[in-house]
Amino acid sequence: MASKSNEAWAEELATVTACVLAAADITIDSEITTPDARFAKYIDHTLLKPDATPAQIDKLCDEALKYKFKSCCVNSHYIPQVTQRLAGSDVIPCVVVGFPLGAMKSSAKAFETSTAVSDGAKEIDMVLNIGALKSRDYALVSSDISSVVTAAAPYPVKVILETVFLTTEEKIHASYIAAEAGAAFVKTCTGFLGGAASKEDVALMKKSVAHRPEVKVKASAGVRSFETAREMIQAGADRIGTSSGTAIFDGANVAPGTY
Repeated sequence: MASKSNEAWAEELATVTACVLAAADITIDSEITTPDARFAKYIDHTLLKPDATPAQIDKLCDEALKYKFKSCCVNSHYIPQVTQRLAGSDVIPCVVVGFPLGAMKSSAKAFETSTAVSDGAKEIDMVLNIGALKSRDYALVSSDISSVVTAAAPYPVKVILETVFLTTEEKIHASYIAAEAGAAFVKTCTGFLGGAASKEDVALMKKSVAHRPEVKVKASAGVRSFETAREMIQAGADRIGTSSGTAIFDGANVAPGTY
């Protein structure tokens, strides 16, 4: 699929877009009504701020171990530390790649991915090439994702769309291309460039990858309460990225924000 021409992609995406827009939202009947052990497995516990310190990363890991979150998501510099801290547990070391802009060369993303995997990362959250998508260079969008999927193998790749910059049609295009390129998840936002996850975007992305049932959806950015997280799950989210996981479980108030 990576060698498909832009013209062929455009024709295929026009058909896909029409089908997705005509389809009803996928109904998710979630049994999660409280922040319990089942809910914990939705959470990618996240610390991606540029001023994060080793002590804060240790705290992130310890919180994930305490609450039994699904993963700890960090920048690649901290993956060796996270891998060591989480050793022997079920919490997954997760890394971001091409973060937060997605505008570097594919070879740089692939190198960052392979290095992170060597350091112990077992999930990869990459940012797609947003400019390429908006200029309809679909072949580059696809090959960019494929290069990371190959470098990450056998570990899953989540593709961050940065929905704040995209039209409805572009969200469909990005989701579909990511699924075709081998992504395990499509993900809403970084939280660093404005905007936030919405249940409408999650539902749209879910429909856009419905042709590949193995591809899941991650809602990330601005998820700071259990109520918001549950809305995302009911809309179709299979994973929640948040820096507020402990506050959600403890019922603490968290100031509004996108990260």
